[in-house]
Amino acid sequence: MSSDRTYLRDPYPREQASVLAWLVAAIIAGFVLQIAASRVFASPGLMEHLLGLTGSGLRHGWGWTLLTYGFLHDPGNLLHILSNLLGLYFIGRVLEPMLGRGRFLGLYAAAVIAGGAVWAAVNWQLGGTLVGASAGVFGLFVVFACFHPHQPVTFLLFFVVPVTLKPKHVAIAAVLIDLTGCLFYEVLGAVSPFGFAHSAHLGGMAAGWLYFRYGHELNWRLPSRRAGIELPRWAKKAAQAAAAAPFQVNLGRKEELRVEVDRILDKINSQGFGALTAEEKRRLDEAKDLLSRH
Repeated sequence: MSSDRTYLRDPYPREQASVLAWLVAAIIAGFVLQIAASRVFASPGLMEHLLGLTGSGLRHGWGWTLLTYGFLHDPGNLLHILSNLLGLYFIGRVLEPMLGRGRFLGLYAAAVIAGGAVWAAVNWQLGGTLVGASAGVFGLFVVFACFHPHQPVTFLLFFVVPVTLKPKHVAIAAVLIDLTGCLFYEVLGAVSPFGFAHSAHLGGMAAGWLYFRYGHELNWRLPSRRAGIELPRWAKKAAQAAAAAPFQVNLGRKEELRVEVDRILDKINSQGFGALTAEEKRRLDEAKDLLSRH
């Protein structure tokens, strides 16, 4: 068998399907199930009732709807799902390699849940059903705007007119529009003329900003369970002196350097740059400096 022959084995793990592809597929599947329930099984509104977000559902303990509503859309408005899928795809293909699969998925889920929570708080007594992935898309866009505030991006206004803007300007405009719509329409119990769930957008954008501001640089590791031992004064001074010394990589040979850099690059390719530890980042910088000297 070919698997028994070492020279025919693939030394690298096969690339897994991206989280972005799974999210897009899940949203499309949810939309198809909505249409099937309405037209094939003659049960219109069944999926929205079971998975859509409502205040009454939360009062009955349907906590899963804080997440599942993001996989449903208005079955009578194809533009609703199309705009969200396009936004998710174009933003996600930039952010997923930067954040890694785990962080990207966690960020999207947090934005959807935060958007649903804010919407439910604003519309708790007003009723209605929330569906759509826009809270997650807006949360991702805010993170993208934080990473690339001045990078020109071309948008298709009404899917026809190309308009080039900076992401930070689009993010600021979105916050102002949704804040105005939330205060002057949703809070007062009126229907927004834009047809948006402004409060859900605000919740998603807030989750994206909080992640970039406070969560992106964290190592996302469990706290160490080792017992804390108080070191003597001379040991503390020695440890501080060692920490202040410049970091050096023990890579004596060129082949060892190449292998180490390849390993780190493979990790970036599979998990994203954000998955690197502080030591790996320093090692990559040091290896780059060593290579530049040759």
